Amino acid sequence: MLKLLEKLMMLTSVAIFAIAGCRQQMADQPHQRPLEPSNFFDDGMASRPVEPGTVARAGKEQNGLRFHSKVDGKLVDTFPFEVTMEVLARGQERYEIFCSPCHDRLGTGQGMIVRRGFTPARSFHDPRLRDAPAGHFFEVITQGFGQMPSYANQLSEQDRWAVIAYIRALQFSRNVSLDQLPPEDRAKMKATQ
Repeated sequence: MLKLLEKLMMLTSVAIFAIAGCRQQMADQPHQRPLEPSNFFDDGMASRPVEPGTVARAGKEQNGLRFHSKVDGKLVDTFPFEVTMEVLARGQERYEIFCSPCHDRLGTGQGMIVRRGFTPARSFHDPRLRDAPAGHFFEVITQGFGQMPSYANQLSEQDRWAVIAYIRALQFSRNVSLDQLPPEDRAKMKATQ
């Protein structure tokens, strides 16, 4: 029994030394710290200038409605740009990629993953969401809400507003009265009834 215990202790010691000796080779690679002098680059600095065309993702201190959902502490119900057919088309494209898996293509909250057992999403046709200001949707897309994660890294501010414009179009299309339609569309609707 004593010999077995000695062997176990010896194996444990060997294992500890072997594990301590294991390191990723990446940890041993040469590297430079920011603002440290370097003889590797011609300018003698380790920090590199920002490449033209790159966009900072964090720490943006942006002013204006395009980047925020509130003005004077109140949620806005206006868009930071004119809503055109191009904006709606872009919003529809982004909506179908990022939103329809949960909210479905009509905005009823019965997307494919909901049908597969995921937590039901909100219907955009709920009266509370129909009456919500556009800034509410911008905040939810940016920060997330409930089971919905933030989409700030997937959707630019411009695309978030385009998605909101498309959501407004979905809401309007579901709740428009017949007399609000143009005459040619009214005739088509009456023909299908």
